[in-house]
Amino acid sequence: MLKNSLRSRFGRFGIKFGIICFTLGSNTFVWASDLYTLPNLVSFEFSPSEIELTGESTVVNFQLTANHPIGIESSSVEVTLKSSENDTLSTILRRTDSPINLTLKNVIFKGSLEIPRNVKSGAYVAESGSIIGIPAQGSSISPRSPGFKVTKKLNTVVGVEESLIIRNQGNLNLNFDTFVGPSHTTNLNIAREFPKLPVYKTPIWKVGESYVPADYFESRVPNLKLEIASRTKNTCDVKDNQLKFIAEGDCNFIVFTPLTRDYKYKQFEQLVQITSARKPQQLTTESIGNQVSQDLPKLIKIPRVYTTANGYITPKTLSPEICLVSDGYINIFSGGICKYSYQSTETGDFLASETYQLSFEVVRKNQTITFNPQATIDLNSKTLKLEASSLSGGVVTFETKTSNICSTDSKILTLLKPGNCEVVANQAGTSTYSPASMTVQILVTGVEKPKFRSITCLKGKKIKYVNSIKPKCPVGFKLKS
Repeated sequence: MLKNSLRSRFGRFGIKFGIICFTLGSNTFVWASDLYTLPNLVSFEFSPSEIELTGESTVVNFQLTANHPIGIESSSVEVTLKSSENDTLSTILRRTDSPINLTLKNVIFKGSLEIPRNVKSGAYVAESGSIIGIPAQGSSISPRSPGFKVTKKLNTVVGVEESLIIRNQGNLNLNFDTFVGPSHTTNLNIAREFPKLPVYKTPIWKVGESYVPADYFESRVPNLKLEIASRTKNTCDVKDNQLKFIAEGDCNFIVFTPLTRDYKYKQFEQLVQITSARKPQQLTTESIGNQVSQDLPKLIKIPRVYTTANGYITPKTLSPEICLVSDGYINIFSGGICKYSYQSTETGDFLASETYQLSFEVVRKNQTITFNPQATIDLNSKTLKLEASSLSGGVVTFETKTSNICSTDSKILTLLKPGNCEVVANQAGTSTYSPASMTVQILVTGVEKPKFRSITCLKGKKIKYVNSIKPKCPVGFKLKS
């Protein structure tokens, strides 16, 4: 009903850019999506994708498939090959359905082109002409497509993967930007950013510095080496593909990719002024006197270190278990040696300074250990529990220096044989108390019980076990090894 109502109101009327189209006196109702849909590309390719002009065959075969929801009117389509040097070749592709079926929605066009032997080598882009579709019933407008290009990758030559490669004796002579750059400002261009380059860098045009092409240029052909050469070797010279600035004056250099079988020689030339070498910055620092631990934690102010190149420098903490250093202050929370350092970073005019390391002691209080074990103990007691305390209240640990007489495990002393057992009690110290230790002698008395040993003796197939203080095999038996 909507269709009939609109047709009765508007009569024979077409909406070129609207949604629908109507025709009076007919039962036709045409949606604009059918009327104005352009023929679209299904596929477009050619083979072979590479031609050698000195080879046996220089014929290239093309196939283009187009689609339209109503049908395709074109019986042929022109294909043009065009190089970056604006050299052109063309051929005609004809539809393959015979007889021609205008209602066929998918139409295949085929054709071939023999490449002239005298054509210039290079990469040629294939583009078709327009393809005309069947107009919708009641419309006089024939939908006409734009030209189509090959978008399928047909070869591995970077930058022209969709093109027809035409070589002459193996050479392509492709005029292609094998690299882009530089990313820094020069006397010829303003600084630009390139997506694959690392962190943006500004060259330092001073004696003693280096210029690495990969830092400032982006290669577009992965397997093609980016090289650098100098035209003023007294001022700047190349070593290991890096430009070294060796004297003051004009430095004229080129960054380039060499001529290959695929690409033409490409270069970027630059003239810069090399000035005197950078010198390390000198810092002026002030030391801090020793501190005491009684009032920890505490915050003390320290002198600030200033440089012309970097302004105020933030110190680096070297003993975080003792203190934390910030710009202008030190937060001390434990006794010991507080260490920190200063170093200015390099700039375009100065090298980084040496590292200036400073320290002071946070003096801890002395402490004592109370450790009074029994002076004598019989070997038959086997063990002795050790107990001790410290002035700081910290944990006391034990060790022995006579491991052949006695041994320690936590707070248990194990007696091994008679003799003088030397036991050391240690307290590691705290944030306010220094470490402490105390050594005592414990006499282990008694007689060590003899130790029995067991051996296995053999005589032919006979086995005999002997258990004794000094075991020996009976006569005729041998000790089993």
